[in-house]
Amino acid sequence: MALSTSEEQLMQLLWKKEKAFMKDLIDAYPEPKPATTTIATLLKRMQDKQFVDYIQYGRSREYFPLVKKTDYFSKHVNGLIKNFFNNSAGQFASFFTQETDLSKKELEDLKAIIDSQLKKKKL
Repeated sequence: MALSTSEEQLMQLLWKKEKAFMKDLIDAYPEPKPATTTIATLLKRMQDKQFVDYIQYGRSREYFPLVKKTDYFSKHVNGLIKNFFNNSAGQFASFFTQETDLSKKELEDLKAIIDSQLKKKKL
């Protein structure tokens, strides 16, 4: 299940903090800050989707992510490759390197990462 844009923004804050009370999350937003009821609704939806859970302390809840940021991002990238690039990592890489205006240094860094992964695959 996917997160809405608003839920994803809130999830980014929660991933960054690792665990937080609602007040901490609201404080992390730029001005104008969202209403408490808005954040409560988003957290409830995210809990229903099994992205977050909480520990109850009296009347306060400390929220924490159930899904790792890398797992969520990986699923989205794989979906992007499947849906927009005919399930071809090569087509994705070609588009990414041509359309993102990477510098020579950035391309060399990407090549080094790929070369490193190739060495690991040979082992």
